[in-house]
Amino acid sequence: MPLPSFGRQSSRTPGKNANDRRRREPAKTSAEPPADDHELSSYLAALAPESAPESTGSGRRFGEAQVYQLRMNHIAGQQLKDIATERGTSPQALALEWVLERLSWESQGSADRLQQTAHDPDEPITDEFVVDRTQWEQPVRGSLR
Repeated sequence: MPLPSFGRQSSRTPGKNANDRRRREPAKTSAEPPADDHELSSYLAALAPESAPESTGSGRRFGEAQVYQLRMNHIAGQQLKDIATERGTSPQALALEWVLERLSWESQGSADRLQQTAHDPDEPITDEFVVDRTQWEQPVRGSLR
């Protein structure tokens, strides 16, 4: 078996030694930019999501639905997984259910606030208990121990 000869010409590449193969020529730079491929550009534009400048890029449209990303810390994510497992559902379905319930609750709250604005203008808007003043002006009966 012949031994390798370092530094001498190789039989595979005539006229070049081992050091020449390791050196790379600098990449050739062309003065003119590559031609614009109209088909590729239109294809990529069709695939790109439509986004407004004020958009956060948090959602993608799918039919009439919109997809939102939900980022939470590790502990909250683990709690969500555990509760979903207990209920026999996926974490995504559970999070969706909770968000929809909260939106329903919020919309009911706004409807309640609208009803409060349609009340009698002479009646104060309060959740406090109104006490009759005459009740407190009467002396206390009995002894305080």
